[in-house]
Amino acid sequence: MSERERGVADFESWADRQIREAERRGDFRNLPGFGKPLPGIDQPYDEDWWIKAKMRRENISFLPPALVLRKEAEDAFAAAVAARTEGEARRIVGEINDKIAAALRRPPPGPALHLAPFDIDTVLAARRDQRRGGS
Repeated sequence: MSERERGVADFESWADRQIREAERRGDFRNLPGFGKPLPGIDQPYDEDWWIKAKMRRENISFLPPALVLRKEAEDAFAAAVAARTEGEARRIVGEINDKIAAALRRPPPGPALHLAPFDIDTVLAARRDQRRGGS
């Protein structure tokens, strides 16, 4: 049983001793960011900074599912129009249409979806128009 567990040393002195011993061993010498300013130190304090940073690192959205799907549909349309082949464009539209159809059957929480499955002919016409140099 360690001194801390037996209560012989109070927590602060135990913690201080652990830090001092780690410094003596050089455990803090080669840590990432050593000698560099803390990121965001000049920003106003935000008590949720750590969760926002984690969400950015993990590419997690805090938007309602309906808005996430709207954005995904917008990105899918742009990707289909820019696709190298018509088959690739059809695959992209098919995937997003499946997601839209599922969301229409069981609407996600949040704001109204305001989406309908894409008409593949309209998307392919936009793709052809862009390839010809149209707007």
